[in-house]
Amino acid sequence: MIVLYTSSGCGSCRKAKQWFKDKNIKYIEKNLFTTLLKEDELRFLLSRSENGTDDIISKRSKVIKDNNIDIDSMPLSELISFVQQNPSVLKRPIILNEKSMVVGYDESEIEIFDQQIKNLRFECLKDSCPNYQVCGKCREEDDD
Repeated sequence: MIVLYTSSGCGSCRKAKQWFKDKNIKYIEKNLFTTLLKEDELRFLLSRSENGTDDIISKRSKVIKDNNIDIDSMPLSELISFVQQNPSVLKRPIILNEKSMVVGYDESEIEIFDQQIKNLRFECLKDSCPNYQVCGKCREEDDD
């Protein structure tokens, strides 16, 4: 399942949501300002970051600049608490599934989700699919 972390006033978030709608790809939307991110969720996002906090946290955000906060020197538990209290420091959108994470809206990068969905449907159509019982819904959708 694809999870899309967004905020209401974010133009890139609107583009990402529209892209998924246009491709008829289902996703779960989590608004960063109306849904408190749980500690394990933030830990997971940070673990998926290839460049540490730089991938998902904007060091140019107003909160960080105005308070002269050094994200890199924070212990992990303190960082998680800080992000929970200041979700505006997260870059948006954050698009996540089991295999990939994309931060921001870049159509060439977001295409990986479309390809992964196509690969899943292809696998579902194979007679030898080990997930036949689980992915029957994909078969039904493809038959329509």
